[in-house]
Amino acid sequence: MAAAPLDTVLHLATPEGVPLVVSPAGPVPRLYAWTIDLLLRGLIYALLGIALGMAGGLGMGLLLVLLFAGEWFYPVLFEVLRHGATPGKQMMGLRVICDDGAPVGWHASMIRNLLRSVDMLPITYAFGLISMLLSREFKRLGDIVAGTLVVYNTPLADDLPIPAAPPILPPAILDDDEQQAIVDFATRSDDLTPERRNELARLASPLIGGREATAQSLLSFANWISGRRTP
Repeated sequence: MAAAPLDTVLHLATPEGVPLVVSPAGPVPRLYAWTIDLLLRGLIYALLGIALGMAGGLGMGLLLVLLFAGEWFYPVLFEVLRHGATPGKQMMGLRVICDDGAPVGWHASMIRNLLRSVDMLPITYAFGLISMLLSREFKRLGDIVAGTLVVYNTPLADDLPIPAAPPILPPAILDDDEQQAIVDFATRSDDLTPERRNELARLASPLIGGREATAQSLLSFANWISGRRTP
């Protein structure tokens, strides 16, 4: 699979101290994602209009309510409940995250989407485009106020071939290479014999402050590093 194009690269640290490298998405892929979402919403509205149009005035009143809700809550629901991605963003390989790399929540998503009304001014998202071009992170005004980023998607923890284990924060601060070594061990652990797993785990003891490491503890650390927070 071809690598995603890089507009720029940012180094972030999650609230747990885990470093992340993300690539903010520029105006062009975001325009494509917005267009896909616009067409999808238009199709939904057309189908609703046909169905509710047969109900007369009551149906048209209900349609107006659904149109209002769809325009304002469609992106919020998808961003919060679908890992930061509307269908359009998902098709373009994008997602919304917070400035510290954490998943976007209700408050931030509501703010960034409510401020679309400002980004749209005076026409055709002119303010939003100018803001993105002046920002290293390609943030529109809604992103600046909400503290969010639109980035190229990276594999979620559930997509990584890491055996499930209760996630545990490593007892020592690890640099990128050390974290990658633990994740690599976890992704290969099913292909190793128990004896080989324990042998390699003991070699990792210096990475966690000299405490004796076990294969199970490294799996727990790998789950934490990869972003899993529940067993």
